[in-house]
Amino acid sequence: MLGVVRRKPSLVLRFLIAFAAAMVLIAFVFFRVTQTPLKEVVKPPQEVAVAPTPAAPRPKPVEECSARGWGRAAEINRASLKTLRWAPFGRPETGWEVYVPLIQREIGTGCAPDTAGFAAAFAAWQGDQRLLPDGVVSEPDFVRMKGIMQTRRAFVRMSARGICPRPANEIHLAAGSPLEGYAGKKVQLRPGAFAAYRRMVAAAKAENPEIARDPRNLTIFSAFRSPSYDAARCATQKNCNGIVRAKCSPHRTGLAMDIYVGQAPGYGPDSSADPNRRYMTQTPTYRWLLANAHRFGFVNYPFEPWHWEWTGENP
Repeated sequence: MLGVVRRKPSLVLRFLIAFAAAMVLIAFVFFRVTQTPLKEVVKPPQEVAVAPTPAAPRPKPVEECSARGWGRAAEINRASLKTLRWAPFGRPETGWEVYVPLIQREIGTGCAPDTAGFAAAFAAWQGDQRLLPDGVVSEPDFVRMKGIMQTRRAFVRMSARGICPRPANEIHLAAGSPLEGYAGKKVQLRPGAFAAYRRMVAAAKAENPEIARDPRNLTIFSAFRSPSYDAARCATQKNCNGIVRAKCSPHRTGLAMDIYVGQAPGYGPDSSADPNRRYMTQTPTYRWLLANAHRFGFVNYPFEPWHWEWTGENP
């Protein structure tokens, strides 16, 4: 038999085969050395600045007047309501019933002062003021509250700087009608204050028929008073620099007025006796003013339920 003759690959072909094999080997080694697992290849997400979570808003004053956890504070308030001996305005007083409506307005609750709900609302106010939030009404805490209320009066802010406002020019004052003055008394105010007062009276009588039934309600028994008039009255009454009479009275500005809100039997409409003030603070007229007078630019003097000042102009 004839043998099969095998030809050897040419030199060029052998070179190409060797080169191809070498390239495959190099590619394999390169892949094993340079490649990493997929989880390492995927880049982690870039860090994104995130706004801090805002603090949770303070819960509104608890209107559940049987709020849990405030029973002990309610008991203390109930005991002191008629017995607390204090002098928040410099004159000794017993109990804080007179100031209940004011406190309720400031802390935003309609709960009675001897309830747990009132104590919870008072504690929330104390916390806002950075006071011990125990829910108990005390003289130091009420004095803080009184200071807040007083500084709403431009006259008080000026007095704190040692400034007594100049009296209003009587020529430019407006006169009230006989129906606007208590018992037909002649009263004068700045025109802007009178206009705001009239809007307020109209709203009060429209919104609360009980106020409208008594024609005395919201009539003015003292408005502008000249410095000479006040000086003569102080000399007569021998009380010129107290919580009731002052050498520099806001009435000189033509922006302050004493308004009829009621009177206890046996007392006058401007008597500062505690029983009279306590009675006044329970009347529908006073309660309406506390809730609504600010709509017309009026703020009150906390000690006198009848005293209101217009903030629409500077003293």
